[in-house]
Amino acid sequence: MARGLSEGPKEDDMATETRRTTTHWGTFDFTVRDGRARSTAATAENPAGRSLAEGLHETLDHPLRIVRPHVREGWLQRGPRSEGNRRGGEPMVEVEWSHAYELIAEELGRVRKDHGDEAIFGGSYGWGSAGRFHHAQSQIHRFLNMDGGYVSSRNSYSVGAQEVVLPRVIGGPGMGMFDWSPQWSEIAAHGQLFLGFGGAPLKNTRVNQGGMLRSRAAEAQRACAEAGVRFVLISPLRSDLDPDLRAEWVPIRPGTDTALMLGMAHHVARNGLEDHDFLERCCAGYDRFRAYVLGDVDGVPKTAEWAERITGVPAATTRELADAAVRHRTVVSLTWSIQRAQYGEQPYWAGTTLAAMSGSMGRPGGGFAAGLSMTHGLGLYRGSMGVASLPQGRNPVSAYIPVARISDMLLNPGGRLRYDGEVLTYPDIRLVYWAGGNPFHHQQDINKLLRAWNRPETVVVHDSWWTPVARHADIVIPVATPLERDDIAGGSRDTTLLAMRRVQEPPDGVPTDFQAFAEVARRRGFADRFTEGLDADGWVRRLFAETASRLADRGVDLPSYDDFTTLQDGVEVPLVGGDNVFAKLREDPQAHPLATPSGRIEIFSETVAGFGYSDCPGHAAWQEPDEWLGSDSALADEGLFHLLSHQPRGRLHSQVDFSAASRATKIGGREVLTMHVDDARRLGVAAGDVVTVSNERGACLAAVRTTDGILPRVVVMATGGWYDPERPGEPGSLDLQGNPNVLTPDIGTSQLAQGSSAQTCLVRIEPRPDAPPSRAYEPPPIRRACDGLDVIAEAPDQA
Repeated sequence: MARGLSEGPKEDDMATETRRTTTHWGTFDFTVRDGRARSTAATAENPAGRSLAEGLHETLDHPLRIVRPHVREGWLQRGPRSEGNRRGGEPMVEVEWSHAYELIAEELGRVRKDHGDEAIFGGSYGWGSAGRFHHAQSQIHRFLNMDGGYVSSRNSYSVGAQEVVLPRVIGGPGMGMFDWSPQWSEIAAHGQLFLGFGGAPLKNTRVNQGGMLRSRAAEAQRACAEAGVRFVLISPLRSDLDPDLRAEWVPIRPGTDTALMLGMAHHVARNGLEDHDFLERCCAGYDRFRAYVLGDVDGVPKTAEWAERITGVPAATTRELADAAVRHRTVVSLTWSIQRAQYGEQPYWAGTTLAAMSGSMGRPGGGFAAGLSMTHGLGLYRGSMGVASLPQGRNPVSAYIPVARISDMLLNPGGRLRYDGEVLTYPDIRLVYWAGGNPFHHQQDINKLLRAWNRPETVVVHDSWWTPVARHADIVIPVATPLERDDIAGGSRDTTLLAMRRVQEPPDGVPTDFQAFAEVARRRGFADRFTEGLDADGWVRRLFAETASRLADRGVDLPSYDDFTTLQDGVEVPLVGGDNVFAKLREDPQAHPLATPSGRIEIFSETVAGFGYSDCPGHAAWQEPDEWLGSDSALADEGLFHLLSHQPRGRLHSQVDFSAASRATKIGGREVLTMHVDDARRLGVAAGDVVTVSNERGACLAAVRTTDGILPRVVVMATGGWYDPERPGEPGSLDLQGNPNVLTPDIGTSQLAQGSSAQTCLVRIEPRPDAPPSRAYEPPPIRRACDGLDVIAEAPDQA
């Protein structure tokens, strides 16, 4: 590809300067000398980002960097086929830029002609860049929409259950609850009790979708403690709240939060302590739920003693928390992780119900909260800046899947799926096009995914490094990183509009996603429509101008774009939206109805009940998971542990897992498995020892860390360690670095949401003193193009 598609070196490239840009995990200053980034530092406004800054500049010139297009050897020799693929297990062959673009264009044309537009999957989930223009999902969706459409995905891995169940219970969009939750400032001013189901870990606040300048989450939480708010942490892990909050720790068995809430609700209902006025005026179906909790429906009263047998929480503690919740201004707060489990819809429904019963719903500093501090802005701000984004156009293809059902879709073309009252049919996918994410990080049961990933005839990936998804592609187009592009960033629930200045130029000839798609679009005949006659700089300026126009209507004047790019601290922008919906509902439910069939909080939903799902009835209910510590198998076998997989401290998801910041959180190059000191002693392992973690789905290695701040028989491993199979390309191979999704089940939360159920997972643990080293940060085998190889030797397999 010609260098002319990128901006040339600036005149001051040979000088030393500091360039500031922002990422999903904060804003950083880069020292640039001779045109290359030499060091990275967190800004003074973002001290929480110091550990994440370590070695970030080194990723730009790392040996894992991809600088030329590559094609999988077997695909290059035999052509696209649906059987016999060994993605991830064959050498990659370097090819010319023009040839790679032509292969992609020809494949898109062939698949659309022979199998239709529904044979292309372009879900492409992931947090590729904080920028508004160089946003991989927007770029690929715009491209595929103009090319004829694609099968899309709905919802998220983060909050898949919430996104479906809450609109049925409280109305509005699936993520609307983020703007309806009580904010930390309101809790500090008016709150008295914080019931933190899953806590509010500060490590999660070091990231923010769309970037951030200032880190404020820690001080916001601590202001609540200083104001006298009582914090109660309900979690298997003591570190899920900041120690400075002086929280009371209530250890609970994983996956049983719903049972504890039901036990609390039983105590409140049996003693007539509920907020009758709010329940009668502002809620629908409480009588149905009350009958269930008291045992009138199934003969099983959901008492505190009943809950203790399930949760391990003493009945006296359950009753005390229930009494405190109705006598104080209370926040019932749930983390995202709680709904990433089998029947994950239930705790969010139960939490909403308990908050409605408590008397705090719709009052300042109280009520139900979803995901406080799960990213930096949640709990700090309501609403959005209204920054312009790249238009994606209309998708002519209506077929879609819930995002976490990708493996089932690829493995079962023509199969049926029940989802949120619909019956979907899985399309027959022949081509997958991916940009900006890593399914070998966020998808559960990676061995199942690998089998599914080998079913399409062609997989195309844009990536900057040899990530797991790039290793498992047929055609790889290298692209510039977010640090090598100019853009604008406006964080989700943040107040600062920031300029993203490129830190250095990308490797010679490496395009942005936009430039790569423009090259393919040219070969497909719609480059002019895709680019609209603009280069990347022109598009960024257009989006800035659109943003300036929107803000001008709100009385905010932005500087010129050229002046804006010189502002180190960006521009403060007031947010719009994010009304306190429940306060208005309490004030006058007739004047301010919710977007539910009744206009009220649906403690019982006739709609959901009418779906007839055995795994999701019409109100919050306890349903026993397939895998948990209270199951018959776990009670009979103390060798089973419950594995929880939470967000990492040293990276965002799996991004730049090879960076110094990420590697600093590992032991001996492997992910850490945290366990109770007594469990380690019983297993005969010590801190730093390598163990094999396994179940019927797979096995991985991990390094032990011990603590007394975790419930016995519960172990925790961070997500995002790069999948590193001992035998690449072979399902069932031992993962050498420690990716928990080798172990997690690929089942939907229920037929309602079909979300991720990663937290429902039992494993065995054994010492592994002779463990082979991890090779996650070594490039795959690479061959150079040669005569007779850089061609497709056989006709495409049309099977």
